[in-house]
Amino acid sequence: MRSKVISYVRQYLNKLNFLEVETPMMNMIPGGATARPFITHHNDLNMKLYMRIAPELYLKQLVVGGLERVFEIGKNFRNESIDQTHNPEYTSCEFYMAYSDYNDLLDLTEDMLSNMVKDLTGSYKIKIHPDPTHPEKELEIDFSPPWRRISMMEELEKCLGEPLPKDIESEEARDFFDKHAKKHNVDCSKPRTTTRLIDKLVGSFLESQCLNPTFIIEHPQLMSPLAKYHRSKPGLTERFELFINYHEFCNAYTELNDPFVQKELFMQQVKEKEKGDDESMFYDETFVNALEHALPPTAGWRLGNFLCYFRY
Repeated sequence: MRSKVISYVRQYLNKLNFLEVETPMMNMIPGGATARPFITHHNDLNMKLYMRIAPELYLKQLVVGGLERVFEIGKNFRNESIDQTHNPEYTSCEFYMAYSDYNDLLDLTEDMLSNMVKDLTGSYKIKIHPDPTHPEKELEIDFSPPWRRISMMEELEKCLGEPLPKDIESEEARDFFDKHAKKHNVDCSKPRTTTRLIDKLVGSFLESQCLNPTFIIEHPQLMSPLAKYHRSKPGLTERFELFINYHEFCNAYTELNDPFVQKELFMQQVKEKEKGDDESMFYDETFVNALEHALPPTAGWRLGNFLCYFRY
């Protein structure tokens, strides 16, 4: 089944005139995601290199160079936890589509994955056994469109029962989310930054609602250093994550293409790293220079867990 899923995704994108490419697996700077990288050493060049955590920045540089629709299916490496839904080495599909935004990708994602499930299984509904120790337990997941859409901060505010701080980048906001994490027994390891606290609260309150396919949309700018600011909602971005069976399967957004804003956000990530958050991004001068040559309005998309979910 896994090979059929990968084949379906590749054929779907080929029909939309995407060009399949390959980008470097070893990087001088690990970029394109917030994750802890594997580090290796090139003996001949006597330099430290990182196994890639995502191909994003290379693919966007190809769009800058004039390739308007590109995708890559390949391995990523993240030096993080191992469980039923996380592996240090995993396969993802990532694509970039010029002259599109996250609204286009919401529709594309729903169309691709709902039809894939129906074509491969004969139905929009599938049954899974999530707990191998209790094979009698069965869940039914319904991929029938349209899928539910949840505005992250609006829904989190409802769940917490208290208005969210207007400036979530302030220290007062960090204290607010820290207070609610403690109040609701939501575990968050150090450093307890605003980004990490919001992520854990969203996991506890919102992701736990997402058995059937659900889009969580409009993430804060603080959590989305590569995404474009929302055109009508200050402080938010044009980003979504797709959750199925309570796990993230897809991450996508309208791409930030302002080099000056991107530089500022990279510097914020460096400050978070200095505070002890080793998943924060490095400053990537090469990518900022590429943006200065003009990235057209572009939407980017990554599918990870769906490719790993089907093992047979």
